[in-house]
Amino acid sequence: MTAESGASLLLVGCGKMGGAMLDGWLAAGIASRVVVVDRAGLPQSVAGDARVTLVSGADALPEGFVPDVIVLAVKPQVMEEALPSYRALVRPGTVFLSIAAGKTIAWFERLLGEGAVVVRSMPNTPAAIGRGMTVAVPNARVSAAQRDLSDRLLRAVGDVAWVEDEGLLDPVTAVSGSGPAYVFFLVEAMAKAGEAAGLPADLAMRLARATVSGAGALLDASVQQQAADLRKAVTSPNGTTQAALEVLMAPEGMQPVMTAAIAAATRRSRELAG
Repeated sequence: MTAESGASLLLVGCGKMGGAMLDGWLAAGIASRVVVVDRAGLPQSVAGDARVTLVSGADALPEGFVPDVIVLAVKPQVMEEALPSYRALVRPGTVFLSIAAGKTIAWFERLLGEGAVVVRSMPNTPAAIGRGMTVAVPNARVSAAQRDLSDRLLRAVGDVAWVEDEGLLDPVTAVSGSGPAYVFFLVEAMAKAGEAAGLPADLAMRLARATVSGAGALLDASVQQQAADLRKAVTSPNGTTQAALEVLMAPEGMQPVMTAAIAAATRRSRELAG
């Protein structure tokens, strides 16, 4: 691969996450050629794009096709069945980039062989709209150039952080991988509390959704401010916000509950990883 030609990619799985990544790669000009393995077909957004070729499986790859990166975007539960078919593509110049939760580098090396070049990553669902957060960890065979290319591929759907300790991906999964569900539940809880305070159900949900999404956008835009600073800016002394925060920030309030929730998700991530 050269900077001028772009990368040659094999995308295994083109569901919501894989499709969002594919859209991002093509829009950014990162990929010169993408072969997609997905029996369900291509997303409408890329249909007719000359850079994209759809095949039914590993046995139907174009003759002589040697990808720079094989992006594994199938569900974790079908990964074990699918992965051995790609063992013939293991080579120093090809990196296997996984976005599958719970599958460790050692697991990939066992199925692909110890010579496999592997990057394990954990994105979250906002990647589907280009607002994801992904944390990635390379194995020892990943070169600086391969890490850079993997970073650019992942950044097509949001922000990226790298760690060297694979064990950190368990709390990463607990905080950001599962985190969108906590935020959605916060919206549900706020709406129900609004109903209990007398609001019509539809208005309570509308207020909760707009408030959470708007606050998130404000947080994202306020790069020079900490979350605590933004919280304090909303909180007038002895006002309504302070009254609510005295409940939420009490010793038995939100923080110990969230700490316990993250700990539970971290434990489960470790269990699933074997």
